[in-house]
Amino acid sequence: MPEEGVPLTPKADLLTTEEILTLARLFVKEGVDKIRLTGGEPLIRPDVVDIVAQLHRLEGLRTIGITTNGINLARLLPQLQKAGLSAINISLDTLVPAKFEFIVRRKGFHKVMEGIHKAIELGYSPVKVNCVVMRGLNEDELLDFVALTEGLPLDVRFIEYMPFDGNKWNFKKMVSYKEMLDTLRQQWPELEKLPEEESSTAKAFKVPGFRGQVSFITSMSEHFCGTCNRLRITADGNLKVCLFGNSEVSLRDHLRAGASEEELLQIIGAAVGRKKRQHAELLLMLQDSPPAIPSISSQDPFRVQGIGHRVSFSNQMATLWKGCRGPRTSLLAQRWLGSGPPQRHCSSRLDSDTNPKCLSAVSRAPATPSGPPPTSDQLTHVDAEGRAAMVDVGGKPDTERVAVASAVVLLGPVAFKLVQKNQLKKGDALVVAQLAGVQAAKQTSQLIPLCHHVALSHVEVQLELDSTRHAVGIQASCRARGPTGVEMEALTAAAVAALTLYDMCKAVSRDIVLGEIKLISKTGGQRGDFHRT
Repeated sequence: MPEEGVPLTPKADLLTTEEILTLARLFVKEGVDKIRLTGGEPLIRPDVVDIVAQLHRLEGLRTIGITTNGINLARLLPQLQKAGLSAINISLDTLVPAKFEFIVRRKGFHKVMEGIHKAIELGYSPVKVNCVVMRGLNEDELLDFVALTEGLPLDVRFIEYMPFDGNKWNFKKMVSYKEMLDTLRQQWPELEKLPEEESSTAKAFKVPGFRGQVSFITSMSEHFCGTCNRLRITADGNLKVCLFGNSEVSLRDHLRAGASEEELLQIIGAAVGRKKRQHAELLLMLQDSPPAIPSISSQDPFRVQGIGHRVSFSNQMATLWKGCRGPRTSLLAQRWLGSGPPQRHCSSRLDSDTNPKCLSAVSRAPATPSGPPPTSDQLTHVDAEGRAAMVDVGGKPDTERVAVASAVVLLGPVAFKLVQKNQLKKGDALVVAQLAGVQAAKQTSQLIPLCHHVALSHVEVQLELDSTRHAVGIQASCRARGPTGVEMEALTAAAVAALTLYDMCKAVSRDIVLGEIKLISKTGGQRGDFHRT
């Protein structure tokens, strides 16, 4: 989920419940036997249980499914099951709670797991778990996801990362089906392929003896457009014959203009007739990738989206991680970066008004002294008898606190080149270090025993390559309003980002030096401001 959220469609533009059911009746009458409600997040639509109940009454409809982020699933599932819900897909891209919070911009990992177990408890089998796999973000969790299927009746579906508007798609981010399969077979060589169902979008496998199974949605490396029988209707009533295609036909507008059933069928038939066997649009995206011509199709049967955004949740998750890649050596890139070797600069913010982004340069205002800060002639974290003690800040006023810290990682020429070109086998070191720094800032009070817990309002971690020193410069800034400062949070973020770079590169070189971890500045508080000269 982007930090700024996504724009919601005005309620008046959305399909009403009756319009949804009118279109559903039309499609079921023409032979559609499975409908999936997706989004967005369908379970925040207040009439979702009623929609499921009325769909269940349609003669000829065999399956009603739902794709959800799982946050509200445990609470609503008993009602949905009673209404007639027969299949569940839950989008979950990580099993690490802190990483989950970073991806979806909210807490809720344990609610999702509660929803999965509730679905199993109520007899859904298999419960499908959709995981979009992205290099540098979650490909290291493949084995953990598969391990879930040992004791649970899950179908964990690994989805190749796909290009959508705004997700800064890059071939290097995609972990292919065959690469994922190789990783799994190293752990479970006995992994066996299951027979493919007709028109299935997934390739299914099973570890003998496990209750569940794993599947691969190979939208990129081995497209399935030729056998795809899926259609999608967006929340505002646009028919899409392909999830990736830009072509849409507004059924809502025709409905509201009084179109007859026969006229709607003609409009739908014409749209389906224009469906392409493959999608040449992707060639532009894959000019620097292997020569295969992949393409995208909708992954699930005819869908009615639940709320105003127009991108499904699991694919919207794929838009989050705007990791920083080495710019292509195009004329435009050369003009932008100059004639020297391309540099990679990464900046990761965690607040309400900015986005993760890649920078061609990191601007830094020179540190200026503001006079010597007041100092204490005694340690503050010891009591009168010299024992360690937490400082009591209960009587101090809340003020705006900001701190900036830095660190430097000397990688050496070999590791530096691999990081610069993003060729480490472990993934994108700069992006992973950014995430680690942000997570560490939020966990400082758990890592440093006498630190107070601080509710941070902003965390930013910037990384900049220094080709002259074969080094990565790290700068972390933290902001909060409270009675105590945030310099420890900033220092922890910089230090853990540096440690993460070491971990990502240690297989290449052990001659890596971490150093220059220091506070650059702090503002707010009774002791005055500090700016390192």
